[in-house]
Amino acid sequence: MRAIEGIFFDLDGTLLDTADDFVVTVNQMLADHQRPPVDGGIIRQHVSCGARKLMQLAFNLSPGKALEEKRELFLYYYDQHIKDHDRSSFAHPYPGILPLLEALESRNIAWGIITNKPKFYTIPLMEQVGLMQRSQTLICPEDVTNAKPDPQALFLACEQTRCTARNCVYIGDHARDIAAGKSAGMTTVAAHYGYIAADDNPNQWQADVNIHNVPQLHQWLEDHNWRLPSTTPAI
Repeated sequence: MRAIEGIFFDLDGTLLDTADDFVVTVNQMLADHQRPPVDGGIIRQHVSCGARKLMQLAFNLSPGKALEEKRELFLYYYDQHIKDHDRSSFAHPYPGILPLLEALESRNIAWGIITNKPKFYTIPLMEQVGLMQRSQTLICPEDVTNAKPDPQALFLACEQTRCTARNCVYIGDHARDIAAGKSAGMTTVAAHYGYIAADDNPNQWQADVNIHNVPQLHQWLEDHNWRLPSTTPAI
């Protein structure tokens, strides 16, 4: 059994529920182009796939110049939307996240964010939910040469928090998160409550731990006395 030194989170669909911002942004673009809206549930499933995938779904576009133009326009819309502090689609931590973070801090266990979301979107969201100053590391694509699934960002987070990767946990809602965590030698947790497409199956990602809500992870940590077993049983 090894004491946990750090727990790191993906952002969208893992630490924060940001899907409503994407739903509003995509459908505002469609309205401005005189197109019908896309069901919010479909958008939610594909948030973790990025802006390009969302534009493919919304405008039925194939890879090429038109898709890249729509992606750039979407990023402008999204940037303007999340800067509105009075918006109705405000991002928020998932149920159970705040108690979990308090438990980590009370035990002096480092925690932070490792995301493929650019920093100029990530920082405003973290500030809006009051977590920016509490997070001990924030690694975005600008901070590394290779983004997830490459483990470079995870190793950088360990360096910044003075943690050993094998004594850390990485939590995410996409196969690339689990791949990155495994490549870094961390214990991996698949967040089934996140943004997972209907044709995807997180049980096939081979994460060490599978959770359907944050309290389930908190309980797993309590049951293991905040230590990592040499062989992590799946849940």
